[in-house]
Formats: sequence, C-alpha cells, structure tokens
Amino acid sequence: MVVITEYVPDYEVFLSFRGVDTRNNFTDHLYNALLMAGIVTFFDDEEIETGEQLKPELESAIKSSRASIIVLSKNYASSTWCLDELALILEQKEIRKQIVIPIFYHVEPTHVRKQQSSFADAMAKHEQRMLAETDADKRSQWGQKMELWKMALTEVANLKGKDVTNRKETEFIDEVVIDIRRRLGVPLSNTLPALIGMDSEIRFISSWLTDGSCHTVDVLTIVGMGGIGKTSLAQYVFTLYSRKFHKSCFVKDINASCNRFHGLLDLQKKLHKDISKKTMLQANDVSEYTSMIGNVLARKMVFIVLDDIGSLDQLDALLGNKGLHPGSKIIITTNDASLTERCALFNSQVQPKHKKVSLNGLSETKSLELLCIHAFNSHMPEEGYKDVSKELVKYCEGHPLAIEVLGRSLQKHDVAHWEDNIKELKKEPHSKVKKALEMSIDSLPSENNKELFKHIACFFVGRDKDVSETILKACDINTRSGIVNLTNRCLLGIGWDNKLMMHQLVQQMGRELVRQESPEKPWKRSRLWCHEESFKVLKQKKGKGNLLGLALDMRMLEKKKLRETFELKTKSFSQMDNLMLLQLNYVELKGTLKNLPEELRWLCMQGSPLKSIPLDLTTENLVALDLSYSNIESFDMSCSNPKSHAKRQTLVGSLKILDLSFCEQLHTVGGFSELPALERLIVRKCIGLIEVCESVEKCVELVHIDMSYCYNLKKVPLALGKLKKVKTLLLDGCSSDESKIETIPRELTLIALSLPSSLRTLSLANNNLSNESFPMDFSCLSMLEELCLDTNPIVSMPNCVRSLPRLQKLSMDRCDKVISIEHPPCTLRELSINSSNYKRSLRKIKFDPVMSPLTLNGTSNIMSNSSLEIDGIVQIQAMSGVEEKILHSLGWTNLDFIIKNNERRLRTYIYGSGSTDCQTQMYYEFGIFSTFYRGDEIPNWISCRSKGQSISFTIPSSPKKLRGLNICFTFETFPKNDFCDLPMMKISNVTKNHTWIYDHFIEEVSIGEKCCLSWLSHWMFGPNEMKAGDQITVIISHRYSDAQVTKECGIGVVYDDDGSMEEEDALGYYKSWNHIIGGDLSAFQKTTGEYILDNNQFLRRSSGPYGFYPSFTDLQANFKEERLMFKAFSEKKSVCNSW
Repeated sequence: MVVITEYVPDYEVFLSFRGVDTRNNFTDHLYNALLMAGIVTFFDDEEIETGEQLKPELESAIKSSRASIIVLSKNYASSTWCLDELALILEQKEIRKQIVIPIFYHVEPTHVRKQQSSFADAMAKHEQRMLAETDADKRSQWGQKMELWKMALTEVANLKGKDVTNRKETEFIDEVVIDIRRRLGVPLSNTLPALIGMDSEIRFISSWLTDGSCHTVDVLTIVGMGGIGKTSLAQYVFTLYSRKFHKSCFVKDINASCNRFHGLLDLQKKLHKDISKKTMLQANDVSEYTSMIGNVLARKMVFIVLDDIGSLDQLDALLGNKGLHPGSKIIITTNDASLTERCALFNSQVQPKHKKVSLNGLSETKSLELLCIHAFNSHMPEEGYKDVSKELVKYCEGHPLAIEVLGRSLQKHDVAHWEDNIKELKKEPHSKVKKALEMSIDSLPSENNKELFKHIACFFVGRDKDVSETILKACDINTRSGIVNLTNRCLLGIGWDNKLMMHQLVQQMGRELVRQESPEKPWKRSRLWCHEESFKVLKQKKGKGNLLGLALDMRMLEKKKLRETFELKTKSFSQMDNLMLLQLNYVELKGTLKNLPEELRWLCMQGSPLKSIPLDLTTENLVALDLSYSNIESFDMSCSNPKSHAKRQTLVGSLKILDLSFCEQLHTVGGFSELPALERLIVRKCIGLIEVCESVEKCVELVHIDMSYCYNLKKVPLALGKLKKVKTLLLDGCSSDESKIETIPRELTLIALSLPSSLRTLSLANNNLSNESFPMDFSCLSMLEELCLDTNPIVSMPNCVRSLPRLQKLSMDRCDKVISIEHPPCTLRELSINSSNYKRSLRKIKFDPVMSPLTLNGTSNIMSNSSLEIDGIVQIQAMSGVEEKILHSLGWTNLDFIIKNNERRLRTYIYGSGSTDCQTQMYYEFGIFSTFYRGDEIPNWISCRSKGQSISFTIPSSPKKLRGLNICFTFETFPKNDFCDLPMMKISNVTKNHTWIYDHFIEEVSIGEKCCLSWLSHWMFGPNEMKAGDQITVIISHRYSDAQVTKECGIGVVYDDDGSMEEEDALGYYKSWNHIIGGDLSAFQKTTGEYILDNNQFLRRSSGPYGFYPSFTDLQANFKEERLMFKAFSEKKSVCNSW
C-alpha cells in the first residue's frame, strides 16, 4: 500500500519571535501545538543573530509561507532581525496576501503602536547605534531602516491580534491553533494523535529532517521488534514534514505486500507513478522498474518512507542502485538492523549518510499512561485498578502494541476479569501480539536460526553468551552467525555483563512455538522448560526420543511436599535418546548415570547432593557440566575408587566447561589430564577449596579461569604460566583477613612471572595489595586489555600498569586510599573509580597529552570534603578552602549568605555514577569559575539585573583593564524525581560575533523538593574577547522547561583594581591552563566564532543512541575532534594571548 502526499511548495506558518523571551516556553509550546495539528511550521532553531542582514533561509521561509504568527514580546524590538522579519512579513501581506496574526505576549498593543516602554528603549538603542556610525552611507541606511521598523510596528499593532494577558497559555494556544487552521483551511483529519513516550525520538528525527543538508543524501533506519512502534513513529514524522519536500511518499507494509502475487512489482509501479507522475505501460518486470525508479530518484529531491522492509531484494527494488538526488531523505523501518548498509544504494558513487534509531520500548511510567488511555480513557488508573494495571504493564515490558491491544480488550471489565486475563496471558500471548512478533521470527534466514531462537528462549536467557555459544555449537547449531541474526532482528540482546537478554514477550513467543508442537501432550514436544510439566513427564516416564531439552528445578515447584519426597530415577531418561540439554537443579537422582542419554551436551545439576563424581559418568559428548551449589567434596576425574581400587571408567574428554562455583565443601580439584578439551574452569567462592592441582597445565585449551573468593586456597598453581591460551583470570578476594595463608602473596613479582602471557583480563580485586606488592612492570602481560584492582589499599596507580601496552579498561573502584592516578597507558578507554566512601582521598588524575577520549566512571563519589583536579580539564575544591586572594581577584566578596543558605547540602550527580552529599564547592574549567547554592539571592555587587532567562548589556568604558564577567542567575525547580538538571549557559558577544555555550561538569543536583537554586560564575574574559562598547547577551537554557524556570539573571564587569602583581599571580595558575577562554579552544569550536564548552565530549558518560540537548546546537563532536581536544589537555601555556 502506498500513501501519497501531494506536493505543497511552502510552509503553512512562519513563527517570528524573540528567542530570549519565549523560545523555551510559550513559542515552543505553540510550535508543538501547530505540529500536532498537522500544520507545517517554520521555527528557527538558531538562537544567536550573526551579522546585520537577515539570513537568506529566513527570508526564503517568510516568502514561501502562507501565514505568519508574530509573537510580540518585551525584547522583540531590541533585535534587528526580528524587526527585519516583521517588515518583510508585512510586505508579503501586501504582495501575496499572507495571513498575519500578531500575538501580544505580556506587552500592551499601545506600547507597540507608539513605541513606548521597552519598545521605546529598544528604538533608542538602535538610534544610538545609528548616531555612532561614522560612515555616512551606513548611517543613512540605518535611518531608513529605523523609519521602516517604526512603520511596521505601528502597522502590526493596528492589526486584529491576540492578547495573552490574563489568559491561561494552554487555552490561548489552542485558540490560536483553531483560528490559524480555520483560516488556512487545514482539515481536522490532519491532527496527529499523540505518541506516548516517544518525545526524544520525535525530536531527534525532526532535527534530522530539518538539518538543511541539501548537499548530502541521508538515510535513517528505525529498528525494533514487531509492534514496538516503528510504523507509528515513521507515519507521525512523515505527516509532519512531508509537505516540505518536492516529492514525498510513504510505502506501507512492504514485507506483507511482497508475500502476494506480483506484490513487489505492484509496489514499484505505484511508487514510480507517484514520484514521477508517469506510467510505464510496457514494463512488467522488477528489474526494469528498479532501473526506472533509480533514474527518477537520481533527478529529484524526495522524502520517502519505506515501512517494514524485510529483505535486501525489497530495498534494492524500491531504491534502485544509481544513488539519490542531494537533499533527499529516506526513512526505513525494519526489524533487521543489518539490511540498510548492505543495500545497493550504499555502493553508489556517493554513499549516503546513515543514522539509526533503535526502539526498545516504553518506560514503566509511559507504559502505564498508554494503558490507561486505552483502558480507561484517562491518564491514570481508575479506583481499584492500580495494582492490576501495574501487573499488566510489567507483563508487557514496554511493548506499545501489547499495551494498546490488551488495554482495549479489558476496557469496561471488572478487576477479577483483569486478573483472570493476566493469568491466561502468561500461558499464551494475545493473538495480535503473537502475529506481530511472528513476523520477526519468520524473517530469520534459516531453520537453524529458528532452532537456535527456540533453544535460547527455553533454556539460555540470562546465561553467559560465550558459555551458551559453546553448548549450542555442540548441538550442531550455527551459533556465531545465528546470534548475530537474532540480535539484528531485535529478538535477542547482549547485556553489559555478556548475558543473553530477551524481551519477555519474545521469549514467551519462542516458547509458544514449541508448545504448539503438542499443546495438550507436553512429552511430545521438542523441549520442556516448564518445571511443573517436566516433573510430570519424568514422574510418569513419558519422555521419548523427540525431546531435545528438559529443565527441572525442584525449587520452582509450587507444592512443597513434592519437593521434599520426590526421588528421580535415572531410568526415566532411558528412552530420551536425542536429549542434549538437561537441567536437574536440586534433584536427588537414584540409579546409575549410564542411563543418561549419550547425546547430552549440557548437564546442569546445581544443588546436587552428590559428594563425588559418580563412577559411571560416561557421556562422551558432554561439553558443559554445572555442579555449582552442590555438596561435592572432591573433583578428580582420574583417581581410583577407594573401595574397589578400580580405575574410574569415565569418558568426558569432550568437556569444555566445568562450573563448581559455590561448592562450599569442595577441597581439591584435580585429574585435569582427563580433561584435555577444558576451556573454562569456574571454582568461584569455593570457600573450602585448598588446592587446584598443578596438572591443570594439561588443559592446554583453557581460556577462562575463575578462582575468586577461594579464601583457603594455598596458592595459585604455578602451572598457569605454562598455559598459552588463557585470556581471563579472576583472582578476586583470595587473600582473606580470616585466612592464615595468603593465596595472593604481598610480593607479586613471582606470581607475575607465572601468569599466562596470553591474558586479556586479570582481576586482583580485594586482595589487600599495597603499591609495594606489585612488580616494577607487567611487561610479561603484553596482551592484557582489562585490569581490575578494586578494593585494595593502594595509594596510587601502580607503576607496572604503565607497562601494559594494550590496556583498555582499568578499574580501581573502592580503592579508598588512592591519592593520585597519573599517566595511565595511552590506550586506556575506560577508567573506573567508584567508591562508597565519601571521604576518600583522591586529589589528582593526570593523563598523557596523546590520550584518546575515555569514559570516566565514579567521579561523583569523590567530591565530598575533598579537592580534585583532573589535570587540564577540571578542578573542584571546597569553597571554604579557596584562598581569599583568589576570591578577591574574581570580585567575589561578602559570600557569607552562601554558607547560610547551604546548611542543608546539595547532592551532586556526575557522569551517571551516582550521587553524593557535598558542601558548597567551586568548580573551574575552560577559564570559568562557578558555584551553586540554595536560595534566590544574587550578590549585591552584581548590579545589572533582568527578570527571566536572559540579559543583554553593553560593556561600559573604563580606564581599568577588564578582567572578566561575573554572572549569577536564580532558577526555580519542580523536580519530577529528586534530581534537577543543571541548565546550560550561553554568552554571546554580538559585536564581535563570538559565542560560548557552557555545559557544566556537574550534570544534576538532587534537591528532593521544589526549591530555588542560584548559580554564580566568573568568566575570565580578556581584551581579545570583550572590550568597552561590545554588546553582550547571556541566555540560560534548561533541558526540560517544564521542570525549571529561570527567575532572574545578573551580570557585572570585573576590572583590575590597580594591576598589582599580587592580584595577577593569584589567578596565574588558572590562566596557565591551555583549554580556556583566551587560550586554545580549537577542539571545542563548532563553527566560526562558536564554541561548545563541554568536557563530556572527552570524559564520556553513557547515553542512548541519541541524546537530547537544548535547542542551542548539536553538541556531539566526532572522534577526530575528541582526539584533537585531548591531545593538549595536559600541555600548559605560560602566557595566554588574551592576557
């Protein structure tokens, strides 16, 4: 099915407004309301005016709009751009009969008409600027412009407008939208339904669609499982923006259409006709239409949405292989993330720019809201339905289609009916949800992939990916490519801890496919995962050769009596000839293990009462044996039977994974000569373990060894040094305060020599190691990539760490005695310094100049009662510890009120690492000193003030040397949780066309309740940045305008008192930093004269596929820029040019 929107060559509405007054409140809300009504609106995202002439794109947008809405606010006339816009709009009113609606936003129409009050002040400043112009021609042009502006203000005030004074803004905006829609003739059908919980995705795609990239071809792929909202999101943004493009087309349900006879050909014909307005009467072949579509797309700028792409053939047939016209935008929705970049379009001469949006479902809050809309026609549950609503939301796990379908089906039913339905849903999913998910499963390229999907859904969700791969590969499943295919189709995820993750509904769908093999007779299915059904089948001895896998955990049975009395006889498995996967947790087995199927690959017997390995374990195909939490006392595959002196007849030479973790009675592990294929040895937290036999050297295939928290282990086997393939060695907590024997010796020189040179990961956490314990170098570990030194009493990063040439991740969490971390390897990508001790002593972190960007975890926990400097990046210190002469040099005097207002401390939150109480502190970065405190008091030495989120002023003349600017603003917070996002600050020198956007090192503060906060900062500007007569504008922007409101701004100029050397030296250290205002900010430059001062570009924090920032600009820097930025972080300049 193809949906076509006819070409409309203009905008329907142009919004003219003064950004500092209304951008982040009234005008933003009006803009969103217009979009929701399906009205294509031009909204200028640029906040700062550069140059004297109106931007060409603004002039073009005004001329190509059917209507203009002019928001006349207090500072509207202070902007020459706004006045130029106004004059051009009124000109278009006369020439093209453009509809004009003035809105008087807290200003009197009379003041606009007669240029009184703030409008008089603004015109007076323009006149002063005109009189200051020395060029006669320019002065004459200014005079002509001023006459035109005055006439325009008078004319617009005489038009029939709308006054917002004493009105509720939401009702007022609704009235404006209804009026403009009526006057434009926009039908009600254009009104878009709200997309719950997709605000950030809509903003991201809207920004992408309107980025003005007319020289490139842009492709965006929306990826997600079936029913997650891909089509709804694509349809939403298409409806909003399709009219802005010369040709636009939405091709819907492609995969389903292609299943019909000539389905793909019919889609091609329709698409070609609608983008070219021509019909090919003779062609009746997919390849011919592919060529013709390619010809059209190469000639015309288009906006196309291809919905539900299922294969490369479909994509190539609908996009051709000749490339697209510059400026074109393509949105693809699919459940296969790998398709887009493999299509022919990406092999064309000019490759498109590609971005990806992954939809992972709604939050719990948004899920509940969506459910209530469909079930109760409200945003909240009805009385008595709160608990069942939350239970249903939990079942759906953020899946929009499931929430919508189930909400509608339960509408007007009582609570008992809801409860019964939820119970049934847990057994079998709703048919509509099942159908949506089946499409993703059916798209898997092979039966082998589908079998892998069912195996994982039944047995391996939550298990380690590498372990699962090893087991399933032994089951003749192509795991490596299979897992990639499942992940690409959003059927599977890999967690941060390498665990397999699956959405609950997807897992239920996989299990449902197995259940449908025999709905009423479980023993005839290929897999049994339900513990109750497994119990019955085993008890009744009905298991046959069709079974591939079975799971039984006695703890999961509802009837406690059954758990206590059941003994499973191994004869129950005698007819299960093809059983490969067997889980028998906390089951007491009776009988010989010879009865276990020979095809077993995975035997999991957690909690087994066995005290030793049975004599008759002869499963020659077994690759994984899990005896964790069992009562086993000794594991030795080669020892003799102490009673019969007979050699064990075991045959487990294929065993690759041995898990004996948490076996508290285990004291020895040996007989490794019988395990030549062993790859993973796990004896974690075997607190009774005394010895791991030196015969471990026979396990030449070992890649992973975990001996963590084996407190009584006498020593680490020296034979480990002979192993050539070990990549991971975990020795956490092997030196216990309660143990008399040190597994990890205080002197690590010997153990370092015995470690495998092949190691990629080494963990020595919680071993009471001091700096003296470490050898001079770790050069023997040349392959090491991850090193964990958590919870050790080291006072600095050990010197040997610097000798690791490939180290990428270093963890020093809870090392509470650390004072400094200096010069880690240049290859490092992640440094973790989390701590629960708020009074830890870390004072300095220093990186080498050639370091690449890295992730720094845990900085929030070290701010309290301490000072910290990340060399060349940021310095943090308690205000009480700042020298008086420094405060005096900043012009900060009489600050007692700050201490008074902060008896109750704030909690800071930095880089996603958690929060901590902190006293009032001073932060320094980029040549900016700042502090924030409770209350709304601005220091009395800041005299220039303005209500609202912005302030403008002209730097006055002075015989003294300008040292910088002091800026203070107060804002009220309405936290939705305990946290309040800190705003961003922008300072612009309009005269010099320079702009600095500052995003603070602190990300959030926790305040717990509605309150007022104040932010005081000093910017070290020099004469190269600012001088007398320069016009300065300061704007405060909040990330979430509904949670914070700026109340007042203040600004003051700081001068040298008399230029004394003592005062100059007080800030000398800070001026020596390289990346400060007046220094080298090239790595932070976005465009000419515009700088993004954001250290998060280097010290990264986790984020989603798309971050949301205020509408200043896109703050993301590419990797090359990040490298440039950090290259000189530690390089200090003795003198900055600006000083």
